[in-house]
Amino acid sequence: MKNNQTTETHTAARRERLHALAIMVILLLCYAYFFPRWADPNQNSRLDMVFAVVEDGTFQIDKYVANTVDYAKVGAHFYSDKAPGAALLGIPLYAGLAPALDTPLLSSLTARLESHSAFAGTLRASGSGVSAQKVRFALVQIFLSFMLSALPTAALAALLFLMLHAVTAAVLPRIIVALGYGVATPAFAYANAFYGHQLSAFLLFAAFYLLARAPARIGAGRAVLVGLLFGYAFVTEYPVALMIAPLGLYACYAFWQRRQLAPLFWLLGGGLLVAVGWMGYNTAIFGGPLELGYSRSELWTDQHHTGFMSLTLPTLDAVWGITFSPFRGLFLLSPWLLLAFPGFVLWWRDRRWRAEWWVAMSVTLAIFLFNASSSMWWGGFAVGPRYLLPVLPFLALPIIFALAVWGERLWLRIVTSVSLLWSLVAVWSMTLAEQAFPSDALRNPFMEHVLPNWAVGNIARNLGTILGLQGVLSLAPLLLMVAAVAGIWWWMATRSPRHPLTAQTAPEQAMSR
Repeated sequence: MKNNQTTETHTAARRERLHALAIMVILLLCYAYFFPRWADPNQNSRLDMVFAVVEDGTFQIDKYVANTVDYAKVGAHFYSDKAPGAALLGIPLYAGLAPALDTPLLSSLTARLESHSAFAGTLRASGSGVSAQKVRFALVQIFLSFMLSALPTAALAALLFLMLHAVTAAVLPRIIVALGYGVATPAFAYANAFYGHQLSAFLLFAAFYLLARAPARIGAGRAVLVGLLFGYAFVTEYPVALMIAPLGLYACYAFWQRRQLAPLFWLLGGGLLVAVGWMGYNTAIFGGPLELGYSRSELWTDQHHTGFMSLTLPTLDAVWGITFSPFRGLFLLSPWLLLAFPGFVLWWRDRRWRAEWWVAMSVTLAIFLFNASSSMWWGGFAVGPRYLLPVLPFLALPIIFALAVWGERLWLRIVTSVSLLWSLVAVWSMTLAEQAFPSDALRNPFMEHVLPNWAVGNIARNLGTILGLQGVLSLAPLLLMVAAVAGIWWWMATRSPRHPLTAQTAPEQAMSR
């Protein structure tokens, strides 16, 4: 009997890993199929730093600064004004890729793109065309965006799926939440872009996962890793400090619950290690351990010097703007996230995982208030309110309670299906329209950006474009690949009649024990 139970446990664990892996593969296909937006000042600021260090041995981006407006000036030299986390990780990645780009491969690819009619059709008539240096820059951007945005986002969705097993062992609701996060929220728009939002979201959610699913005794390695994740999330996106505070308290609760004190010091040690490196970087470039690039920014000085680092008090315009407005409204763009509201209520009534409830609620409110208090709450050219991106997985968490408790009700199935379809169409259509994210000069991106570009087939560059397909037809290969992976996934998950995809087993009784 014991052997049978052990075998069934191992089989269930393998199936959990299968589902998590399938979710990652499908999301990576969806993300990597589209090329990152070129001529994006936000991404270019980080890329310039990577190129400057690898090719010139300096943090000064003087040679490249013309391609961005996001820079800091110290003396006569220019630097990226962004939080350095993503760029610092990109430096060794590009250093490893550089030898491959120094082969004839680059010149061959450049020549093919110059003569490629479908690709040429995506270039602006007023642009300067294709060159070897531009192609190199684009290839590095594609590689780094995949490694530091696409992979982390797909891994985050897989972790989300695994974590939700504590609430319900039913596979389908967890797949809905995980894939819904990955393709039906603004996370999709930034999952293959060299920003810091998705990387910091993964780092924080991974830390939360490690704490919530920790064993009876938390070892030094896990505690150090959590500290490193906290620290590096902060140096990747500074506003997530507001999320680290409640997550840090949750870590203390986890240690107290286990009557352990040592892991706290290991956690602090991991965070301190990152802090020392970050302060050394700030001192070397900006003149002090707590001096940030934004304080030396040449542009957007009014915003950066308004209140405390652009923060004042929440405004009604901002609250409306980041929730339901056509301009940057999260819930107009991704209405299925509205299920989080009843989800939070049902989660509280469940009486389990109250500490985790407080974490999810606290980080959501903290980042929402931050975004609503920012003097530049709309985030420039953007898809939805991009400052909310790190908190979206925590906002997706409570949705599982709505699906688990009300899942058999017809009205919920209809609401979930319709809202997910709306979210998928809205997010993808806005993300893929044209070669740039919607301008902040457009008050209604759906009417002024999405419809005009889709009407003429002007959608983002993708692998289908390289194959010679244009417009909507360029999406056909992606649909075929996703369908193939989904078919294989279904076959592997259901080949044993004892373990159908929708199988129910007893959920775990606690996230943190």
